[in-house]
Amino acid sequence: MGAALAALFLLTVSLWMGAAIGETSIPLDIVAKAFANRVWQAGYPIDPIDEGIIWSYRLSRVVVAACCGSALALSGVVLQSLLRNPLADPYVLGISAGASTGAVSVAILGFGGGLIGLPLGAFAGALIAFLAVSLLALRAGRGSAAIILAGVAGSQLFHALTSFIVTKAANAEQARGIMFWLLGNLSGVRWPDVGLALPAALAGLVICLAQARSLDAFAFGKESAASLGIPVRRVYAVLIAATAMMTAVMVSLVGSIGFVGLVIPHATRMLVGVRHGTLLPAAAVIGAIFMVFADILSRILIAGQVLPIGVVTALFGAPAFALIMSQRRASL
Repeated sequence: MGAALAALFLLTVSLWMGAAIGETSIPLDIVAKAFANRVWQAGYPIDPIDEGIIWSYRLSRVVVAACCGSALALSGVVLQSLLRNPLADPYVLGISAGASTGAVSVAILGFGGGLIGLPLGAFAGALIAFLAVSLLALRAGRGSAAIILAGVAGSQLFHALTSFIVTKAANAEQARGIMFWLLGNLSGVRWPDVGLALPAALAGLVICLAQARSLDAFAFGKESAASLGIPVRRVYAVLIAATAMMTAVMVSLVGSIGFVGLVIPHATRMLVGVRHGTLLPAAAVIGAIFMVFADILSRILIAGQVLPIGVVTALFGAPAFALIMSQRRASL
């Protein structure tokens, strides 16, 4: 209970700071008053411009960032456990790339005739990408390295397909917007996006927590899990669908973001251990905090400009992953 309260406190503080820090800094007490005015009609006298910046722009942005970090971290934990490979994550396995291709196909090519939205198109693309990578890995061999090599190939293929679609069918304005979005872009998210990101992240967390015992069993292999009474195929299907759903929703909102699903699970295991009942919620909270602070950095690193969030996560995630791997090697 103490750890849960501490995690909730840290997450609240990070969201609070995310709403206060930016090109125009706003005092933390003004952020609290603006929130109280909107939620509880407190009636605090504050500048309408500050209140508009906080409520209409920054709060929605940091909430979506937190949801994205949680979803990607959960996806990384699940994929690394199911595949028993420390390098598995939605970005490396091509799931993010497939979701990007599906979203771009709906947005530019008009797949679905207007009946399919970006999240559903991204979900279809994510599932297709994972199935393609899985089939390639089965043909290449069942070893741990095969799925990663297949994922790298699949990721490059779907990135190429996305670039081809954008180059072939998009106009100049669409191409610029989509290329910036593909690097990870939180600038356009608003409260309606929160209504999509928050339920997806919470649903993914609930589904994964419901399968925590099964994920513990998968640490010993599929055969051992089956001998313990785990319905292997059903658990695989449920967790892969949950991973694809979370990745697809986040990609459709903010684009493809790397290293969160790779680094956060490793860092969380070093802090709380490998039991998934604790690992999953801890990874969700740490992923949310990491993404919020990455968003803050994207707004302040270069004066007058906002960096794509994927650039920031890569700049900090790659060295962090190298450090984690070197420490793990030293401990062996």
